[in-house]
Amino acid sequence: MTIKRFQAFSQELLDFVQSNYDDMKLYEQQVAVIAEQVRSQGNQALFDLTNRYDGASITAENFLVTDEEIEEAFELVDIDYIFALRQAIDNIALFHERQMRTSWMETDEYGNVTGQMFRPLQRAGIYVPGGTAAYPSSVLMNAIPAQVAGVEEIAMVSPPGKDGKMNPYTLVAAAELGIEEIYKVGGAQAVFALAWGTETIKPVDLISGPGNIYVTLAKKMVYGDVNIDMLAGPSEILIVADRNADPVFVAADMMSQAEHDVLARSILVTDDVRLIDKVEKELERQMQQLERRDIIEKSLNTYGAFVIAEDMEEACRVANLIAPEHLELIVDNPFEWLSRIHNAGAIFMGSYTPEPVGDYYAGPNHILPTGGTARFYSPVTVDTFRKSSSIIYYSREGIDESADDIIKLATVEGLTAHANSVKVRKEKINAR
Repeated sequence: MTIKRFQAFSQELLDFVQSNYDDMKLYEQQVAVIAEQVRSQGNQALFDLTNRYDGASITAENFLVTDEEIEEAFELVDIDYIFALRQAIDNIALFHERQMRTSWMETDEYGNVTGQMFRPLQRAGIYVPGGTAAYPSSVLMNAIPAQVAGVEEIAMVSPPGKDGKMNPYTLVAAAELGIEEIYKVGGAQAVFALAWGTETIKPVDLISGPGNIYVTLAKKMVYGDVNIDMLAGPSEILIVADRNADPVFVAADMMSQAEHDVLARSILVTDDVRLIDKVEKELERQMQQLERRDIIEKSLNTYGAFVIAEDMEEACRVANLIAPEHLELIVDNPFEWLSRIHNAGAIFMGSYTPEPVGDYYAGPNHILPTGGTARFYSPVTVDTFRKSSSIIYYSREGIDESADDIIKLATVEGLTAHANSVKVRKEKINAR
C-alpha cells in the first residue's frame, strides 16, 4: 500500500483535491435512460429495473412492505440491537428538537406587522441504501428530522435483496419510527418514482438520503420538480492531528471511511512527519484484521493522503481548503482550535470522538455535505423538511407614512405600476 504524501498548499495537493472521480457523462446518459423509462412505464419500469440491477422479482403484489414482513424482521434481529436503536433514536430526536424555530411576528409604532411563519412539508421521500447491506442509521437520520419538523407523510424507498426482501435491521428501524409506506425499490428509478409518481407512489415534495452516483445524478435531475437535501458524493474524512495523537486511533479512523467505497477520501493533516510514519504502519497492521480490507486498500491507494503542514495553524487552513464531510480534531485542547475551522460538515473533537459516534449515536445528522460543498452547505436538519412564509401587514397609517419611499424605489426601477398600486392608496387616504 502506497499513500500519497503532499506538502500543504502544494500544487500537487490542489490537483488531488480538485480531481474528478470519474467521467460523469457516461453515468448521466445511463440515468437519463432510466428517467425516460420510469416516466413512460411507471410501476412496470420499477419492477423491470429492480430485477435487472438488484436481481429481485418485484411485482405489484409484493412492492409495498407488509405488516407480516415487519413482524418477520423483528424476529430476525436481536434484542441488543433494538435497545441500541432506541437509544440512538432518543439522542437523534433530542438533538433535532432543539433545532426547531418558531413562527414570529413583530409590530411597529404604526401597527405594521412583519413576521415569519414556518410550516412542514406535506410529503417527504427518504432514500435508504440497501440490497445486501444494512443501513438502519440512514433511516433514522432521514426520518427523525422529518418527523420532528411535522411532515405528515413519509415514503421510504430501499432496494431489496435478491430474495425480494428488505434487510430486517432496516425494516425494524423504520417500524420503530412508525414508517408505514415502504417500497422495495432503489437506485435512480426510486428517485424518479418519488419525484414524479407512479400508479402506486404519490409524488413527494422533497427527497432526502444518500446513495450511489446514479442516485445522486437522479436527484440532480429532479431538482426543481421537487426539493432535495443535497448532492452527496463519496464519503470523506480529514483528520487534523498533532504530535501527541495516537497513531492507532488515527489509522482506525482513516479506515472507517475508506471501507465505505473505493472512491472514499481519507486524509491526515499534521505537522509531525513521525506521526505519518507511525500511522502508515498502523494502517498496514489493522487492515489485515478487517473484513473490507480490499476496499480499504484500494480507497487509500487512490484517494488516501498524508499532508505535511508547517504547524497546526497551517493544518487548519488546509482543512478549510478541503472542506471535508467529516473533520476530526485529534489534538490537545481541541476546543481551542475549533474557532479556526470554518468549513466542515461535522467536527469531531478530541481523541475519544471517532466519526462513528456521529454516524450512529450522538444525535447530529450524518447526512453531510461532501466534495468541498461544506464551504457553503450544511448537514440535513429539521429545516430541510420545513419551509417559511413571510408575513406582511401594513396599517392605513403605516402605508401612508411609507408610501413616498416605496413609490420612489419603484420609480427608480421603472416599475410604474408598482408605484401606482401604492400611490392610489395614499391618494385615497389623503382625500378623506
